[in-house]
Amino acid sequence: MLAAYYNEHLTEAGLDEAGRGCYAGPVYAAAVILPKDFHHPLLNDSKQLSEEQRDLLRPVIEKESIAFAVAAVDNIEIDKINILQASFAAMHRSIEQLHIEPELLLVDGNRFKAYKTIPHQCIVKGDGKYAAIAAASVLAKTYRDEYMRRLHDEFPHYCWSSNKGYGTNAHRLAIESFGLCKYHRMSFSIHPGLFEEL
Repeated sequence: MLAAYYNEHLTEAGLDEAGRGCYAGPVYAAAVILPKDFHHPLLNDSKQLSEEQRDLLRPVIEKESIAFAVAAVDNIEIDKINILQASFAAMHRSIEQLHIEPELLLVDGNRFKAYKTIPHQCIVKGDGKYAAIAAASVLAKTYRDEYMRRLHDEFPHYCWSSNKGYGTNAHRLAIESFGLCKYHRMSFSIHPGLFEEL
């Protein structure tokens, strides 16, 4: 069962990102402040949920959260600053959009770039431990998936509606056949012929 909070007395925002390991598209991040008594039986790390479960949870999180925000960093900026810094930037942008300033940031993972003077706590696999981080993981994932489905309409041969930009076999084969497009992350050193060399 997910913990409702890390510190009972502070206003906490859970932070998580989606799409960090993808070949294409932006990285998304979400910040979510939940009521201390929030509970939903389905809520968990978004990777442990089905697409249907995530889609059910998203409106619940948006309705019942005290505040939430979602932000993205596109592939062009990822190529300029690298994916780790882009993940931090997306998280910072999501915090900036919150209409309430949190007193503590709960960050999924083991690294974070401090945001202003707000203290933060990095929690490895935090999306499976704390409700606010799990909620952020659901929002980041569902917003990003929605965006990748829209990009699929522009470049259907990469199968982004199903793989969401991850390096699946279908995506790799499409890169072999069609090359890269403007949404691919060039800094990831993916190119036609690469997969034959591996």
